[in-house]
Amino acid sequence: MAVVKPFKAVRPTRDKVALVSSKSYDIYPPNELEAKLSYNPFTFLHVVNPGYKYHKKHISGDQRFKLVHNRYLEFKEEGVFTQDEDPAYYIYQKTTPYHTFCGIIAASSVEDYHKDVIKKHEDTLRSRELLFENYLKNTGFNAEPVLLTYPDNSIIEAIINKYKEQRPEYEFSTSDKDKHLLWVVANKEDISTIQQAFKEVKTLYIADGHHRSTSSCLLANNLAQENPKHTGEEDYNFFMSYFLPESQLSIYEFNRFIKDLNGLTPDEFLIELDTYFRIEKRGQELFKPKQKHHFSMYLDGEFYALYLRKTAYTFSDAKSKLDSEILYQTVLKPILGIDDIRNADKILYSQDKSDGLELKLKVDNGEFKVSFGMLPVTIDDIKDIVDSGLMMPPKTTYIEPKLRSALTIYEF
Repeated sequence: MAVVKPFKAVRPTRDKVALVSSKSYDIYPPNELEAKLSYNPFTFLHVVNPGYKYHKKHISGDQRFKLVHNRYLEFKEEGVFTQDEDPAYYIYQKTTPYHTFCGIIAASSVEDYHKDVIKKHEDTLRSRELLFENYLKNTGFNAEPVLLTYPDNSIIEAIINKYKEQRPEYEFSTSDKDKHLLWVVANKEDISTIQQAFKEVKTLYIADGHHRSTSSCLLANNLAQENPKHTGEEDYNFFMSYFLPESQLSIYEFNRFIKDLNGLTPDEFLIELDTYFRIEKRGQELFKPKQKHHFSMYLDGEFYALYLRKTAYTFSDAKSKLDSEILYQTVLKPILGIDDIRNADKILYSQDKSDGLELKLKVDNGEFKVSFGMLPVTIDDIKDIVDSGLMMPPKTTYIEPKLRSALTIYEF
């Protein structure tokens, strides 16, 4: 039974929302970030980059977090942000040139996270958990929701479609040609219907935002211990999430690029691969895998198709069936000497939508010696891993939608 709670969002005013909302801070290249900070006084980037006001680029730690809080207060004092008077759900639709995503922004329960109603598929780094927990504690708000997915539900879909027939509260497009719409669901009957529908959902899966969710839980635990009157209903016991039906997720693969062949020549490397794979040379013909356990490889100016020899590899659990794990166990570790795929200096992960062209370009320019592509995993693959008590290997999935910051803000 999932607890999905409406909340009183702090939001940009309708006339400024297109100027305020932003992508995640670390996505912007330096020149674009500088331009937005220089020419847009309303961008939320001023809040998360508070040193810009003082011409300081390298403020860190608690000092930076406290300045983030101060810039946020200034945006509220200047009327850029206002808070809704009543708790609400927020239907948010993002349309890209390729996909449309439509779900509900609401508050998730920390208790659901601890009870495994909310399940994760990635390991998190303790240092990042603590850093973001400290950020949340000092700033007192969260401006970017965790992406959660749930089985398609006709009751929730009917409510969403009802509101989509009405004029949205927000309607704007961004320079990347994405269109953003947001509706406010404040009607008590509709709120009750949505809450009850989510109570019937047994499991929610984190699609994106593992560190944000874990850090929110750490903060809640710490604040509960500091609060002698803790009830479990305080705002810090919840974190902002975007609930999206499973059918609307877009899941992409990460390509692998390797800087050297671990002392092998290309011919010697191909001989080593032959132990685990049936190899077809495709020359300049671009090969894209269409089945699981098939891989694309670009080496020494040629494309190759690699087909796993199932007699040479044992499937022991759900994780062992993932193509990213197969590539690690048969190629990256034993042949190329890459033990720690999270921190290895000689491997690069890149999410690419160029139909495999990146596999060729990064090798041809001399930056890498060999590249690998594979088929994306499915939501069922992710659920099989999670429900088996396992974790996905690093850089196995790139999941969309990527959400904008500061469309809705959750305070605690």
